[in-house]
Amino acid sequence: MLKEQTVGAVVREIAKKYPTTEAYVYPEHQIRKTYEEFDKETDHLAKAFMGMGIAKGEHVAIWSDNKREWLLSQFATGKMGAVLVTVNTNYQERELEYLLTQSDATTLILGEEFKGTSYIDIINAVCPELKTSVKGNIASENLPHFKRVIVMGEKNYPGIFTWSEFESYATTISDKELDDRLNSLHFDDVINIQYTSGTTGFPKGVMLTHMNIVNNAQIIGDFMKLTEVDRLCIPVPFFHCFGCVLGTLAAVTHGSTMVLVEQFDAKRVLQAVQDEKCTGLHGVPTMFIAELNHPDYKQYDTSSLRTGIMAGSPCPIEVMKEVIDDMGASEITICYGQTESSPVITQTKSDDEIEKRVATVGKPHPYVEVKIIDPATNEELPTGMPGELCTRGYHVMKGYYKNEEATRAAIDHEGWLHTGDIAILDSEGYIEITGRIKDMVIRGGENVYPREIEEFLYQHPSIQDVQVVGVPDPKYGEELMAWIITKDGLTIDAEEIREYCKGKISRHKIPRYIQFTDAYPMTASGKIQKYLLRELSKETIQPA
Repeated sequence: MLKEQTVGAVVREIAKKYPTTEAYVYPEHQIRKTYEEFDKETDHLAKAFMGMGIAKGEHVAIWSDNKREWLLSQFATGKMGAVLVTVNTNYQERELEYLLTQSDATTLILGEEFKGTSYIDIINAVCPELKTSVKGNIASENLPHFKRVIVMGEKNYPGIFTWSEFESYATTISDKELDDRLNSLHFDDVINIQYTSGTTGFPKGVMLTHMNIVNNAQIIGDFMKLTEVDRLCIPVPFFHCFGCVLGTLAAVTHGSTMVLVEQFDAKRVLQAVQDEKCTGLHGVPTMFIAELNHPDYKQYDTSSLRTGIMAGSPCPIEVMKEVIDDMGASEITICYGQTESSPVITQTKSDDEIEKRVATVGKPHPYVEVKIIDPATNEELPTGMPGELCTRGYHVMKGYYKNEEATRAAIDHEGWLHTGDIAILDSEGYIEITGRIKDMVIRGGENVYPREIEEFLYQHPSIQDVQVVGVPDPKYGEELMAWIITKDGLTIDAEEIREYCKGKISRHKIPRYIQFTDAYPMTASGKIQKYLLRELSKETIQPA
């Protein structure tokens, strides 16, 4: 039966059920907290949000790697009803400004930096008024809703609250006020907005409710057979549904222990699995490949592993066999879905044959409907025929924030979410994903939309036209290749293009391969034939 429960109510319930079980371990800072302590910590933070004047339904953006503050903010907002807007750690100035503007965020919680990129410098560039603003009272011309910035640390920056300054607001709110707020929340309220790129090149804010993510996390964990004795290592980013639904929320709904890894590093993950005797491990295939191929891999004891999830891109069968046989994760599962579906639609079971766990993405979750249609006619197709996968149920998003047109294009009048993925349903009910209607590229588990990169590169003064396609890559699954036509009389080289991209768009969106051309393969009606361009790209690139 589906739960009609809010995120905050789940924390309260689990804390009563498993008060002394470890809720999370943060190895990098030697922090470990029980569910009873986790409940108190998230209550304290929920009060701090309320004490700052943050209302139910107000949008709070969060931008950092997998820090304890991120985890606590996720569940604290779940208790006091602010909508958590997750920000990709790779975002640069242009992308952050767009997200803060489009989401109507009033508040930004951020880390100081990520992989050498100063988040403080970026927010000051996006909001120049910050440096001269009174803390909590920003008046920005570009960001009319934007009021406050909180840093995950104690270093003072003009206009920005330190973490302890933020926490001090908790003292102004009573337990009763928090309880009243928590009890006023409805399971159908939006609690999370996650941004996903669109074919237009502009990211769309996927609105997810308590009902969406609590139930999706519950069922994901059920498929993994999670209990209070499990310890789940989470090296996938929290800002993705993989991290905050398949990871943290799936663990919390089952009273399992979360083992936090700030940023993926194969050695750090292996160390955490060994030291904390993790029974579960999440990752995209490239992460598992990096762990298995680490020079010190054999020195680590991973025998405690039983389960986990491999998702984000297709899994090579040899990798799956190694994870099962060598790492010991005999019950590892594969998930398929998208942010718009909270995110999991289908999942393999721990006792499925290995061929089914690799060649397919499993069967639809309970309470989830799936059909395969002819994208041209919308007619349902018989078993064994490839078509577009559509899904309907509790897990379908509320819609895209402030984008009704895109919502109507994604969800039809009967409530079916059109995924844009080509799939085949076999006679046993398993689903195989065979391709994508759209040109999305999946690079190392990151969805990259060529149109977004094309629109950015069009701004270069020397570029007349650009087409971006995905090409196969042994490490990342796919890499990006840009085909560029320069303006008459102008010359430019590949390195100059890459330099132009640096610091303006995320690292994973910068094309690895750049080819200059005079023309693209076209149809008689003048449309570019991207599938031919992809074939040409495969022939053009040198082996990696």
